[in-house]
Amino acid sequence: MTAIDPVEIKRIRWRSRRGLLELDLVLERFLASRFEQLTAAELAAYRKCLELDDTDFLDYVNGKAEVPDPELTHIIGILRTV
Repeated sequence: MTAIDPVEIKRIRWRSRRGLLELDLVLERFLASRFEQLTAAELAAYRKCLELDDTDFLDYVNGKAEVPDPELTHIIGILRTV
């Protein structure tokens, strides 16, 4: 991962706590296993994912809905594999 302010990392981790347990479990595994290896583009896409509605976000991760934003396709794919 590119150099990023530690406060911003804490902010991203806090925003990764969601209202749906199923989504929380996926994001916790992601943060523990893949977050530190993200590229700048992947980190930007992940931040964009955090702006999504919880149910939409979960549907994308579970493959129940098609990801409408091409910029998010790669990061959602990463989330599906953790």
